[in-house]
Amino acid sequence: MSKTEYGKARKKAQKVYRSQLLRGTYPYLQALDDIVSFAEIVSETELGLIEIPLDAVVGTKTAGRKQAFASNFMPLLDDNTEFAHKWISLYQAHISEGIRDPVIAVEFMNRFYVVEGNKRVSVLKYVDAVSIQAYVTRLLPQKSDSKENRIYYEFLDFYKLSEVNYLNFSQEGCYLKILDLIGKKPEEVWTEDEKINFRSAYIHFLDIFNEKGGGKLPITPGDAFLTYLEIYGYKDILEKSYKELREEIPAIWKDFEIYPAKRSVELVMAPQEKSEEKTLMTRLLPPSSPVKIAFVHDRSPEASSWTYGHELGRHYLDNAFAGRIITSSYITNGNPEEGSEDIRKAIEEGNTIIFTTSPKLLNASVKAALKYPATRILNCSLNSCFGHLRTYYGRMYEAKFLTGILAGILSPGSTIGYVADYPIYGSTASINAFALGVRMVNPGAKICLEWTCIKDNHIYEDFDARHISYVSGQDLLTPYRESRQFGLFDVRNGNIKNVAMPVWHWGKFYERIVRSILNGAWKKGIDQSRDKSINYFWGLSSGMIDLICSNHVPFGTQQLAELIKREISSGQFHPFSGEIHSQDGVLRNPKDTVMPEQQIGSMDWLLDNVEGIFPPYDVMTDEAKRIVKLQGVGKYQEQKEL
Repeated sequence: MSKTEYGKARKKAQKVYRSQLLRGTYPYLQALDDIVSFAEIVSETELGLIEIPLDAVVGTKTAGRKQAFASNFMPLLDDNTEFAHKWISLYQAHISEGIRDPVIAVEFMNRFYVVEGNKRVSVLKYVDAVSIQAYVTRLLPQKSDSKENRIYYEFLDFYKLSEVNYLNFSQEGCYLKILDLIGKKPEEVWTEDEKINFRSAYIHFLDIFNEKGGGKLPITPGDAFLTYLEIYGYKDILEKSYKELREEIPAIWKDFEIYPAKRSVELVMAPQEKSEEKTLMTRLLPPSSPVKIAFVHDRSPEASSWTYGHELGRHYLDNAFAGRIITSSYITNGNPEEGSEDIRKAIEEGNTIIFTTSPKLLNASVKAALKYPATRILNCSLNSCFGHLRTYYGRMYEAKFLTGILAGILSPGSTIGYVADYPIYGSTASINAFALGVRMVNPGAKICLEWTCIKDNHIYEDFDARHISYVSGQDLLTPYRESRQFGLFDVRNGNIKNVAMPVWHWGKFYERIVRSILNGAWKKGIDQSRDKSINYFWGLSSGMIDLICSNHVPFGTQQLAELIKREISSGQFHPFSGEIHSQDGVLRNPKDTVMPEQQIGSMDWLLDNVEGIFPPYDVMTDEAKRIVKLQGVGKYQEQKEL
């Protein structure tokens, strides 16, 4: 019987051997001595007795026995050789009592090369074992600028904390990402329980990934595991059954196939117009039951002006479709886990359309969209590369450009204040658009940028000290806060005069989206490729964004603002057109061109007439850090992992 198994192993060897010969690649085991003859080794470290992953054992230390095995470690020699008899004896020993003796190996660039124990490795690979005990010596290569070398040194830092040697990535930065996703700090040493749980989670995932054919993909299992965690999270993976994983992993298979690329974002810049004339059959049929629509918020309208604005939109929707829809709202109180539960509850209660109104609910929305594909789920965020659901946001920068024009005309001083909430996509575009508007009418003016997300930041005291009289404040307000520091306002002589206010008219967006679903236009006119993430990015022309001027704006100035507003709405003028430079002097947009919307939505730089910087990550409030992790401009995608 054991001889039969040797024959099967030899056939596997011959298949790989012939395949590699046909491709012109080396058909035997790699020899480490040949590899390191071209590398500079700076040190050797004894790792002692550790468990090593068999899929990372790729060759032998010396060339002596390498031709006895094909490159997959299966035996090539005839079954009547002494080598074959020893292999068969090892196989029998493993079946009866298991192979217990450790091998001796050398680790180089997170790959293992056997010094003693090649046949033990061969037998265990044949029976699909996962790992083997080994006494390991690590050869450390000289640092270099090669991508592989940089990834390896990232692995070494990760290994010091976790002692995990079975996780390999093809891209830089992934070891830091995995730490962030599992909730570990970059310098935090893992406990034994954490090591055991992580290994169990990885093996749990790997079993299904390989079962579904993951080995045929041109990515490492580590790449796939990271992608899975980015979408589904780490917290409850050990509690999931194999049945759940068999549903979740195939649902994101396209993400594995296109890795490391992300899904491109298709921006839908304006509503699709469609006649609402009913067909004869529709008029003859009795009205169906009302469509149930849920709004899931991360905070209550009493605590959040952002939520309050979306609730106004929900009530607008109720009035626009009286009798045809029923809306309800769910509040998560800032807890993303509650978000997943509330979305599930909303679906169970019969809601077929769900709007999640905060970027903090993006991950919960993606997971729900994958689990409930028949439910239409939209998340309010920008620049989110998920093809599993649609997102929406507004071109608020258009209204901010107009307020910049007003501020540049009306301010008696050469410095104008700007208060921003979070350094996230969309917010940066608004800052720069305001600065461009000011520059159009007042070329020498500067913008003093301050952030509400910084701990203990005394914004208005700083403005007062600099004798700043005009300020662009927060765009949102609620009736529960007695403050007039919103929109564009004049703060001279201790009095506040509200000048103009950019408006988010969410109701108009919700009405048009729901109408498109009800009349069948939802799926028409848009590329439905699963490689793309659809983002509704509407502006002044849709009515979703607007600007309201108070009677403190002179009539002629209002006329100018209205004229430019019409030009923007009609597409005759674009705020981000012409020569534009950032603070560091880099040309961001050439003369006589219009900046592409994709670049506007993802800009992570500030205009050269802006005085201020993006706030350091460590001085932000905890709330801001959570938001920046999800939607922060490019620099924070690196900073949050440091």
